[in-house]
Amino acid sequence: MIAQQLSVDHVTVAGRDLKAIESALAAATGITAEYGGPHSNHATEMSLVSFPDGSYLELIAIQTKADPAALAAHEWHKFLEADAGPCSWAVRPSDIAREAERLRAAGVEVTDLRPNGRKRPDGVDIRWETVKVGPTNGTFFPFLIHDFTPRERRVYPSGKPTTTKWSGIVKVVIGVKDLDAAIARFEPAYALRPPERQDDPGFGARLAWFRGTPVVLAAPLSGDSWLAERVTRFGEAPVAHILGGAAGGHATSTWFGKSIAWADSERLGWHLGFESK
Repeated sequence: MIAQQLSVDHVTVAGRDLKAIESALAAATGITAEYGGPHSNHATEMSLVSFPDGSYLELIAIQTKADPAALAAHEWHKFLEADAGPCSWAVRPSDIAREAERLRAAGVEVTDLRPNGRKRPDGVDIRWETVKVGPTNGTFFPFLIHDFTPRERRVYPSGKPTTTKWSGIVKVVIGVKDLDAAIARFEPAYALRPPERQDDPGFGARLAWFRGTPVVLAAPLSGDSWLAERVTRFGEAPVAHILGGAAGGHATSTWFGKSIAWADSERLGWHLGFESK
């Protein structure tokens, strides 16, 4: 039951320029995003790709006239300014306050509820609240989100999923320094059973997947790999997102019995996979 709290609300990809992120996604995958509007933080704006299961891919970038102080204070500013790609993920528990207390009782650091929001291009206001879980917002542990306005307004700007070709976000791949240490942090926080493990030399990682959840932990196989460099630079955070429901991409991996096709990461600028049924 606790593992159900890890159902993905959305995942986030960060960069400096929103149109550049949108164009790269369309060129590499054929996926077109919908503009969602500027956040009320005076630092960022976003587009999104929503899916039939209610999850969505958020593309977040720096507002054209961002407040420098607000941008510097943003918890993802290093991801934004470095065009880092995957940076965060969120879950939507049935009772956000109760889940926050459960995590505190499990020894996980959480913040108080924080209000947030944005205005869509059509003038519709959207309001929600979040809880930061762990020392950074939504990087290792997912942050919690709860809507004040109807969630459909946040997820479906045009009233329906952006695409039906893929079912939704099925896996969040989190880059970690030490696989055993990361498992020892994640497992008790959500009362999970020990994960399944495998190596993927092509991806350059030792993997651990908690069955029944979207969580895949990935530790570098070598100290000079792209994954090792990224974890050193950005810390333990998402390094790839995987969609489910249709084939896509070219280079393939087999993870825990499922075929994963990867989009061209050079063209896209980050790692996006497609898990076959």
